[in-house]
Amino acid sequence: MKQLRVAICGAGIGAEHLDAYLALPDLYRISCIADPDAIRAKPLVEKARASYVTSFVDALNRDDVDVVDICLPPQMHKEAIKLAIGAGKQVVCEKPLVPSLSDVDEIIALAKQTSIKIMPVFQYRFGNGLSLLRKLIEQNVAGKAFTATIETHWNREAAYYAVPWRGKWATELGGAVVGHAIHAHDILVHTLGSVAQIQATVATRVNPIDVDDCAAIVFEMSSGALVTSSVTLGAASDQSRLRFCFSNLTAQSSLAPYNPGTNPWTFEARNTFVQAKIDDIVNEHGHHSEGFKRQFELAYDAFSGNAELPVTLADARASLEIISGIYRSSRGAGKVELPLATSTREYQGWQPE
Repeated sequence: MKQLRVAICGAGIGAEHLDAYLALPDLYRISCIADPDAIRAKPLVEKARASYVTSFVDALNRDDVDVVDICLPPQMHKEAIKLAIGAGKQVVCEKPLVPSLSDVDEIIALAKQTSIKIMPVFQYRFGNGLSLLRKLIEQNVAGKAFTATIETHWNREAAYYAVPWRGKWATELGGAVVGHAIHAHDILVHTLGSVAQIQATVATRVNPIDVDDCAAIVFEMSSGALVTSSVTLGAASDQSRLRFCFSNLTAQSSLAPYNPGTNPWTFEARNTFVQAKIDDIVNEHGHHSEGFKRQFELAYDAFSGNAELPVTLADARASLEIISGIYRSSRGAGKVELPLATSTREYQGWQPE
């Protein structure tokens, strides 16, 4: 099994990516850490026993790099992806992938012209509890989806926004809807399918920042299920919760803020016969690695040319369309239907003019 050689570009969230790669030593080796801040990068360089470079371009120019992992501030993602495609490197990229639907469509078109694979990061998908829910759906035990509720209730204070690029439209590309609730909304479509309509209100209530830190959102799924999403960065502590009501059962996530897909989940049937089937599936269900480690583990075969990516550009596009619809609705458009037309102002970007 050939190790893929990785350049981690950005030593912030890149530190968590590093831990996942190091937990998969048969699959990956870290060639270099790229970050203009040598002091911030030093612990990662030492932990990985890797080289240090000061820039993304320096990482791209190395012959010992197969995969570039983009952990840069959001406004830099699009250009970094394009440069990586030009350099013939496989790509991992943190969320949000790019600033608009038009940008992601451009990246999709570029990717189709090459053999380069681009994997967006949605590590929350890979929890054992969530995989159990998906199995119950796939085996027709859950039944028809009626409603769901999503809570992204986290705490962010002034120290969080001391990082210069945060809290600004130009650099963070949005607020809690973009940087925080994006994961829970990805889990929503990963579980219940596509969104048909969105109605939303967003506000800045907690911190003196340019972008939103609270939101109340209603989704109507293409299946007909109705979903509410409550988002705030003004909670007393960090907590995420997802609750799904189906015709045969109700499923509720763990409260882990940064991995609500992990166990323990609860699955409560509406009758004893279904509960017995649920219990059998739960008891038989094996456990796998989670989070970044699981996503990178599944990605190895794809980057080696033998499988599809576990998270695709289409998945990233769906998440960006949700963001675009939320901001369009919140600016007075009322109930917004998806997919958005290319003539829609938010197709070119959800940031304010």
